[in-house]
Amino acid sequence: QVQLQESGPGLVKPSQTLSLTCTVSGGSITTSYSAWSWIRQPPGKGLEWMGVIAYDGSTYYSPPLKSRTSISRDTSKNQFSLQLSSVTPEDTAVYYCAAKTSRGSYLTDTDYDYWGQGTQVTVSS
Repeated sequence: QVQLQESGPGLVKPSQTLSLTCTVSGGSITTSYSAWSWIRQPPGKGLEWMGVIAYDGSTYYSPPLKSRTSISRDTSKNQFSLQLSSVTPEDTAVYYCAAKTSRGSYLTDTDYDYWGQGTQVTVSS
């Protein structure tokens, strides 16, 4: 059973960079065909898929967020990370990391089988 745990600051100031890390246990981020994503949910809104890093290290980002988003990984620690630059209060949300361990689509929130508990990030001065 794959388990994921988000970590990072809960408060970020406007214009700064939001940085979160997801620690994975019970599975490897290099397992063939697996995919590892960041998904967020702003208050009162639905889930928004942000981007993914696949088992081979390739990345894909949601077009509206592509210019501000970077997802990377540390295979030695079995972790992957999110950086979102130039944040505004509109980036306030619960941020989730999620995993998919089988072949198939990985570009929407409904594709994912395993989720972290989520971490609240507030953008405020």
